[in-house]
Amino acid sequence: MKIIVAVTKNWGIGCRGNLLFNIPEDMKFFRETTLNKIVIMGHNTLKSMPNGKPLKDRVNIVISADNSLEIDGAIVCNSVSETLEKVKDYNTDDVFVIGGQTVYEQFLDYCKIALITKIEESIDADTFFPNIDEMPNWRQIAMSGANYHEDIKFRFTIYENSNLMD
Repeated sequence: MKIIVAVTKNWGIGCRGNLLFNIPEDMKFFRETTLNKIVIMGHNTLKSMPNGKPLKDRVNIVISADNSLEIDGAIVCNSVSETLEKVKDYNTDDVFVIGGQTVYEQFLDYCKIALITKIEESIDADTFFPNIDEMPNWRQIAMSGANYHEDIKFRFTIYENSNLMD
């Protein structure tokens, strides 16, 4: 499995249910990377999507503690283990964890690759991605040159989890 996320300097990912930045190139990267793939998200992340609907042209798996929750166009799971069971028949390279904070934390150890857009800005956030720069099993293996949207500088990076490498 892989993670895909955009983070600020302090690893912020959101505030009050919204993304911190709207960077068209990052949104395009997310769309193209996850299209026709499997995406795993929490219920609050689903609610933050356009119209609160599952993403088109993807298998959407939504994790919720609500055992009675049904979402048209999505598979609802109630635990990490149930989610892992659902995705075991898919190619793990096609499975992307897309948020939010709790889901990232729960699935981090199951992911081999993290595709992280690092936004070189600080902004108030109330949800965060774990700082994997401080985790010995994660190492950055690639980084793009600087990209800009208006005055916002960002880079596309790739990390790998040495605990899951062949």
